[in-house]
Amino acid sequence: MILEALHHLAEVEELVPDPAFEMKPVAWLVHVADGARYSIEGTLSVPPSADGKRKPKPQPKSFRVPRQPIRTSGDLAFFFCDKAEYALGVDPSTDPEKKRAPEKLAGRFQLFREQVEECARATGDKGAAAVAALLDGIASGEVAVKLPPECEPNHLFAFVYAPDIDRLVHDRPAVREFWTKRRGVAGQVDSDSELRCMITGEPVGEAVNFPQLKYVPGGSASGISLVSFNANAFESHGWRGNENAPISRDAAEAAATALNRLLHPAYPDPRAETLGQPLPRRNVRLTGDTVVCYWAADPGAEASVDVIAALLEGDEGVVGDLYRSIWDGKEVFITDPTRFYALTLTGTQGRAIVRDWFESTVADVLKNLSLFFGALNVARGTPVPKGKQPPSSWPLKALLGSIAQRGGGDLPDALVTACLRAAFAGTRLPLSLLQNAVERARAEIGRSDWGDLYRRDLRAALIKAVLIRTCNYSDLRPQMDPNNTNAGYLLGRLMAVLERLQQTALGNVNATVVDRFFSAASATPQAVFPRLLKNARHHARKAADAGDEKIKRTAGWLEGQIDQILSPIGARKPQVGSYYTGFPAYLPLDQQGLFVLGYHQQRHWLWLPKETREALERDAGSAAVDAG
Repeated sequence: MILEALHHLAEVEELVPDPAFEMKPVAWLVHVADGARYSIEGTLSVPPSADGKRKPKPQPKSFRVPRQPIRTSGDLAFFFCDKAEYALGVDPSTDPEKKRAPEKLAGRFQLFREQVEECARATGDKGAAAVAALLDGIASGEVAVKLPPECEPNHLFAFVYAPDIDRLVHDRPAVREFWTKRRGVAGQVDSDSELRCMITGEPVGEAVNFPQLKYVPGGSASGISLVSFNANAFESHGWRGNENAPISRDAAEAAATALNRLLHPAYPDPRAETLGQPLPRRNVRLTGDTVVCYWAADPGAEASVDVIAALLEGDEGVVGDLYRSIWDGKEVFITDPTRFYALTLTGTQGRAIVRDWFESTVADVLKNLSLFFGALNVARGTPVPKGKQPPSSWPLKALLGSIAQRGGGDLPDALVTACLRAAFAGTRLPLSLLQNAVERARAEIGRSDWGDLYRRDLRAALIKAVLIRTCNYSDLRPQMDPNNTNAGYLLGRLMAVLERLQQTALGNVNATVVDRFFSAASATPQAVFPRLLKNARHHARKAADAGDEKIKRTAGWLEGQIDQILSPIGARKPQVGSYYTGFPAYLPLDQQGLFVLGYHQQRHWLWLPKETREALERDAGSAAVDAG
């Protein structure tokens, strides 16, 4: 089904208008006037920066070039477009240890020349003849080759016949026809073949190698395979190599072209009327080596599919008003039944690993994304510059990064993939997300620079989403909820109040109650809170003796908050010289998540202006009445 959907995409977007040609980046154009005069022109340009900080590496312009087979360890020259060591017989490498031996270069250059000369003889084309004459002059030493200093070993060179100005030689009609016929003869198939293409059902001769995939994160820069049988363990039923998954050459090239188009950040349109213009991006990077590609079966759904990357990446400059409501958890009334596909891949040095294959409809995916983002909505503690609005959404990669060890790499690819599937499908989020989030919250508690506060907000959002989607706490609110009587949530709120009371009485201290006791309090409250409450009485007395009326009022108000929180828990006030009792001995994982969420929301609520707090309390009271 994956290959069929990719093949269909190639047909719908006309990615292979001519099977004999494909789009490739060509860095250098050799303008040929005659056999002795030539010039080299670069096509490199610097694309816009993705993050506005790092300057991107210059990228070559893409052109339509003759489609070629996979080049493995043996020498194989491409037709009229190749690297400098084949096209001009020169190695641009500056590393002496990587320089090609002169006899190796001569052999590769000869293979390239032979194809050009054969074409020139067969067609009588002036452009092909001019290139052949130039290559003869280079081979004889009559013409010297000087490569541009920016030239790299993997850069491709193509040729332009001077009178054509900008048309490549291999695009001249006679040369195109020559290459198309040669390639057609090489691809002829016996109609009586027993092998049938898995995609089209047509006869297949010798099973071809599936074309290489580029831009798969974690994979080799030269490309990796999606379909391959390079060991006996992968073979069965007596079939050898790719006979185990026979695919015709044209179908394999179409499917691979479609997948390369999905993986590319700005794939050039191969259609004549829009040649070279970038097609819309259809991928989102999840981790260092995992990417999700997505598309719709019908081009009529492009407007909806175009925004998915921006939704997942939090790109407010792209998402319009219609789709912006998805970030607020509001359903977009789109009933598009077009099939939606998502393919998640991880790259290795040898092959692409299929992490997940997802099928749905465009309407269902947008609906499920609105539910996902709605569950993430939570109070934010990250300061926002004056005059600025807080971001409308959380980037998925930032969310997942907040529960990974800071500077310690990514989460497991399987976990990230499961999270994305849950967002697309509207299913339960992995419980291990909650485990990771709670552990990170304990490890990073007390840090207060901007980045740490941002990570804290992200973790609180993710914890809330898992609690709603997986643990059935469907009544959780974005702001602090005084009607929530879950023990974990109340204890998290209590922790935030005790922290504020300590700060009110003592000011800034080296280690707060949160720094010292948060981890233990969120797991074993009974062992921690009686002692913390006893200390809180001392803090309240110290505040009362401070002589500052404002401090006294704040401390008294915080003591009242402590009493309100303790009442639903069942904790009893101590007699003289004794401790509070009635706290749970331990909290299970879901209650630990509620503890972190309660602390986060209460801490945010404590610092709100009085009028805002009172308005939120009134809203919470109305919500409780409606629920009752």
